[in-house]
Amino acid sequence: MIKLKSSNEIKLMREAGKIVAEVLELMEKMVKPGVTTAKLDNAAEKTIRKYGAEPAFLGYNNFPASICASVNNEVVHGIPSLRRLKEGDIISIDVGSYRQGYYGDAAATFAVGRITPETQALIDVTRTSLQKAIEKMQSGSRLSDISHAVQVYVEQNSMSVVRNYVGHGIGEQMHEEPQVPNFGAPGRGPLLQPGIVLAIEPMVNAGSWEVEVLDDQWTVVTSDGSLSAHFEHTVALGENGPEVLTTFNHP
Repeated sequence: MIKLKSSNEIKLMREAGKIVAEVLELMEKMVKPGVTTAKLDNAAEKTIRKYGAEPAFLGYNNFPASICASVNNEVVHGIPSLRRLKEGDIISIDVGSYRQGYYGDAAATFAVGRITPETQALIDVTRTSLQKAIEKMQSGSRLSDISHAVQVYVEQNSMSVVRNYVGHGIGEQMHEEPQVPNFGAPGRGPLLQPGIVLAIEPMVNAGSWEVEVLDDQWTVVTSDGSLSAHFEHTVALGENGPEVLTTFNHP
């Protein structure tokens, strides 16, 4: 069942979202050649706890860290480690916070130093596909209108949408109904109405959409070794349209 949120609940989620946004701003500043993903994780956890919040991912289904740090062909759920980022890498960082009973969740993909034009295009297409999805989050639209917007834009740019992992409702739980795929025909699924809050998160591969899970039982990688990018925002639908609760100053 989809639980519509009150204005007070959305206010609390906005506060959790601001923490996530600040963490992603910090991550963007810290991402550079030579930094370890463990250092990023430690800084993220300190920032989240500074506001009296809890890292939403730490311990979630036994996940061992506060952020997901997925590098290059890693799609999602990468575990932070002593691995050092290298010039030309890309890293997708997913962050969640839990404060006053509500969750915030967002992700972004960052360049490590200088990257190729093709790699930059992957990042740009993924980010833009999220914006196109958010624009479709309007009262009277159907859930699959969001999904369709992502798929159409990504495939127009000769890239692929991951199908095994999807966005989700969010609120008092990290994952609530409904699931939000990044593919599908328009005009299907639940009618969108004010009070719905979704974590919309396109995961886009430069090659095939197919993925697999590594032996650590967490890290998802592209099956063909192609690069992958991931952007996510927590978005509430209000009377005047969608409001991004996790906005951060990404160039």
